Amino acid sequence: MNATSAAAKTTSPDFVLSRVLDAPRELVWKCFTDAKHMEWWGPKGVSAVQSKIDLRPGGMHHYAMKPAEGPLMWGRQVYREIVAPERLVFINSFSDENAGLTRHPMAPAWPIEMLTILTFEEQPGGKTKLTIRWSPLNPTAEEQQTFDAGHDSMRQGWGGSLDKLDAHLAKIR
Repeated sequence: MNATSAAAKTTSPDFVLSRVLDAPRELVWKCFTDAKHMEWWGPKGVSAVQSKIDLRPGGMHHYAMKPAEGPLMWGRQVYREIVAPERLVFINSFSDENAGLTRHPMAPAWPIEMLTILTFEEQPGGKTKLTIRWSPLNPTAEEQQTFDAGHDSMRQGWGGSLDKLDAHLAKIR
């Protein structure tokens, strides 16, 4: 088996999730790029408690989330591409309070960095189709397997986050 075949065996399809949100694209975009609109960020049962955004390629969104039970969790998104209000590309990872990279606090085999691509498409009636594409960045074989096995959990986590986004949008429209 050559190196190309081995690499192909450890690579899987990206995780992709789409949802049509009942809000104009520019408003949905703001909910991902303006710190004052990030109160919805995080899965159900988790509260966003801090959000600092430097929206530029190479800039960072550094945030903290508090689960109902358990310690504060920090994360960061380092922006790679920003095409307002159509596309946002960033590297997502867990971090410490100083924005240093850390492993997932509850899943040590989770990929350290995730490539995240968000697309925002206008839909009839002032709605927006949001598509999330997520893939591990330079994963080890174990990290790739953990990612592959976690698609149902990711669907649940992102689904809960998007439910919170729906509620936030309804409140600010």
